[in-house]
Amino acid sequence: MANAFTGTAAMANLVQTTYDRALEFALRKQPTFRQVADKRPVQQAMPGSSVVFEIYQDLAQAITPLNELVDPDAVAAGNPTPITVTLNEYGNSILVSNKLDLFSFTDVTAGLVNQVAWNLVDSVDLIVQNVLQTGTQVIRQNGDPATVAPTYNGGTTVGVTTASIYSSKAVRLAVAKLRNQAVHPNKGSFFTTYLSPEVSHDLRAETGDAGWRLPHSYSAADNIWAGEIGAYEGSVFIETPRVNSALTGAGGTTRVFQTYTVGQQALAEAVAEEFHTVRGPVVDKLTRFQPLGWYGVAGWSLYRPEALIRTETTSSIHSGA
Repeated sequence: MANAFTGTAAMANLVQTTYDRALEFALRKQPTFRQVADKRPVQQAMPGSSVVFEIYQDLAQAITPLNELVDPDAVAAGNPTPITVTLNEYGNSILVSNKLDLFSFTDVTAGLVNQVAWNLVDSVDLIVQNVLQTGTQVIRQNGDPATVAPTYNGGTTVGVTTASIYSSKAVRLAVAKLRNQAVHPNKGSFFTTYLSPEVSHDLRAETGDAGWRLPHSYSAADNIWAGEIGAYEGSVFIETPRVNSALTGAGGTTRVFQTYTVGQQALAEAVAEEFHTVRGPVVDKLTRFQPLGWYGVAGWSLYRPEALIRTETTSSIHSGA
């Protein structure tokens, strides 16, 4: 008589799928751009739907010698330049059913609160970056930087080709324009550049005496091992996958990345109510639906447009869709 085995098939009701009750969240891009808004109201007169900042205009230089016997004519002071920041409400919410809370194998409410809080910072960061992208100072790389120099307020977005990668030439040009316009650095004596890791790849891959790699090989080799750009050509660099990019280059098939180089007071921020998470009141007839959300009232505007330069390039490792 053959042996009868008692295995998983015979006792199938005892063998069940199990779950890890500790859920992980999706990979998240850390918020970056709100820190650029370093200009805020100092003596706001009253609450309002918008906040107007004003910037004094300097007098014209007086270089003509005075006549000993003539009282010089007075000159009129320039009219201050207004900068308006319009405040808007922003927010998002979800409704969580009581049944989900009762039947879920994990603490689903805690997970949803985390998602709502992340949606807050994720959304605000994009709102701020969209304002930065309206800057009118643009450097474009229309062709291979080995043979084509980047242009300041020239070229076209559609002129960005698959060869139009970021280079030290673009870094030097941005820093030179900011310094020439008397923009104050915002990191000690350095400006700050925000760029995609895929754009950073091309800068760090440069060779030759005028490229990034050679001086770092001798003076700061640790940067190479860690894959960090560090301080270079008058700017410090922050890599972030949050920078906007789109298929707006040559043929509508070339990806154009935005790189931002900024100094002090490039962006102004006004806040009527700081962003925060909200657990709303339960108002349905059977108290089954819990509102969870976030809310805030704020606005952003370019304050000193001359303190922001946007550079448009592609990436050699992501030039298409």
